[in-house]
Amino acid sequence: MTKVIAINGSPRKTWNTAQLLEYALKGAESVGAETDIVHLYDLAYKGCTSCFSCKLVGGKSYGKCALKDELTPILEKILSADALILGSPIYVGTATGEMRAFLERLLYPFIVYDPERSSLFTKKMATGFIYTMGADESRVKEMGYEAQFRLTATILERIFGPSEWFMVTDTLQFDDYTKYVSSAFDPEERARQHRNVFPKECKKAFDMGKRLGNGL
Repeated sequence: MTKVIAINGSPRKTWNTAQLLEYALKGAESVGAETDIVHLYDLAYKGCTSCFSCKLVGGKSYGKCALKDELTPILEKILSADALILGSPIYVGTATGEMRAFLERLLYPFIVYDPERSSLFTKKMATGFIYTMGADESRVKEMGYEAQFRLTATILERIFGPSEWFMVTDTLQFDDYTKYVSSAFDPEERARQHRNVFPKECKKAFDMGKRLGNGL
């Protein structure tokens, strides 16, 4: 049975990113995959500390992160997965700090400074990434977000195997926009977008999960 793990990089467990990840897992389950979701904000951990234990010649932690904290069992669980689906909102121009710290810990141990080998990961694992943001498409283009999304996909592909991603713009940020200083947004338009467009994005997430749940 294919095993698919979703990683939620949002502090919200029921909002846009989490909902999309749940749909992705439903897609994986529809083809018989076993699924699980991890909420990074539930865990106490930090990013890479540049100890280089994962690169030490003959070291007991060669090829794996030597840090021991609440992220450690998650990293070990990923080793047995067949597919990994990541999700994060965009905060100050990039994925959340928790997601970035997670990626440092996940990816760096498998990167090898050897021209003959690009990854220490011992099998192929499909990956997907779902990005959510309040920005509209014109702002996304202006800020150059897609370049960093493609870069992350390239790194995931080099380490694990086939990788895909998509972004969801104009997301609904608040239940009630009148409670926050948010005059740059049209609450009615955001609500319409959420009613009419977000369900299509959920279907896109479902289809991604279905593809990844089918395995490589």
